[in-house]
Amino acid sequence: MRFTLPLPMLPAHHYVPLARAAEANGFDSVAVPDSVFFAENVSGDYPFTGDGERWWKPETPFLDPFIAIPAMAAVTERLRFLTNVVKLPLRSPLLMAKQVSSIAAISDDRFRLGVGLSWMPEEFAWTGTEMRTRGARTDEGIEIIRAVCAGGGPRWVEHHGEHYDFDRLMIAPAPEEPVRILVGGHSDIAMARAVRNDGWISANGPEAEIVELVGRLRTHLDEAGRADDVDFEINALAVDVMDADGFRRLADAGVTDCQVVPWYYFGGDPNDLAVQVDSLAKFAEKVMAKL
Repeated sequence: MRFTLPLPMLPAHHYVPLARAAEANGFDSVAVPDSVFFAENVSGDYPFTGDGERWWKPETPFLDPFIAIPAMAAVTERLRFLTNVVKLPLRSPLLMAKQVSSIAAISDDRFRLGVGLSWMPEEFAWTGTEMRTRGARTDEGIEIIRAVCAGGGPRWVEHHGEHYDFDRLMIAPAPEEPVRILVGGHSDIAMARAVRNDGWISANGPEAEIVELVGRLRTHLDEAGRADDVDFEINALAVDVMDADGFRRLADAGVTDCQVVPWYYFGGDPNDLAVQVDSLAKFAEKVMAKL
C-alpha cells in the first residue's frame, strides 16, 4: 500500500511545507486538483454529490496543478506528483504535452498525469471548447501526450486524427521515462478509458462505495486481459477509513494507492498549517508504521 496526500483547495502557502512534510514522513506522492474557475450559475449537476450541488465556496483556492507541482518538486527529492484530475478536453493537448514533458524532465520523472473530462457546460463554453466531443478529444489528447512523453528524451511525433492534426514536430525537453497516465471517473466509459492507460482514480466516497467501484473496475481489467497487471494503479480516497485495518481492507480489495487527509483524523483546526503538517507525522506513526 502506498499513500497519496491530496492537497484539496488549500491556500497557496500550504503547498511547499506540506510537500516537504509528506516526503519526510514516507508518503509516496502528492495529488493536486484542477479547477479553472467557479461559475456563479451552472447548467449541469456536479456528479459526485447526491443533490448535484458543489460543496465548496466560490472563493475556495485552486492552484493550477502545472504551477504548484514544479514548486513542490523543487524542494523534494523522492516524492512523486499526480494531477487529480486535470480537465484535459478544456485544453490543447499539444500545449499540455509541453507542460507535462517539462514537469517530468525538471522533476526527474516524478510526475504522473491524472486526467478527467469536466462536468460543467460553462467550462467548455467559456474556454472555447466543445462539450459534445469531450470524450473523443480526451482519447486523442492522451494519444498525443503519450507520443510526446514516451520516454527516451525528445522524439519526432505527428498526429492525424478527427479532432487534432499536426505534422512531424519535436518537443524538448522530454522525459527519460514514459509518463504514466491515470483516468478519473466512476462511469464504465471512464473505467474502460483508465484500463487502456496506466491507472484509475476515484472521487471521494465511503469504503463500501470504493470497494464496489474497484470491483467494477476489475471486470474491465479482466475483459482487457489485464487482471494480473501489477503495474496498474488504483488510487482511491475512502472518506471513512482512517486506521490500519481499514487500509488493509482496501488493499485486499485491490486499491494500490490510498489518498488520505490526516488533518481530519487527530483533532485541532483542520485549516491550520501547523496542524496539517503535524498530522502527517502522526499518521506515519499511528497508521503507516503498522502497515
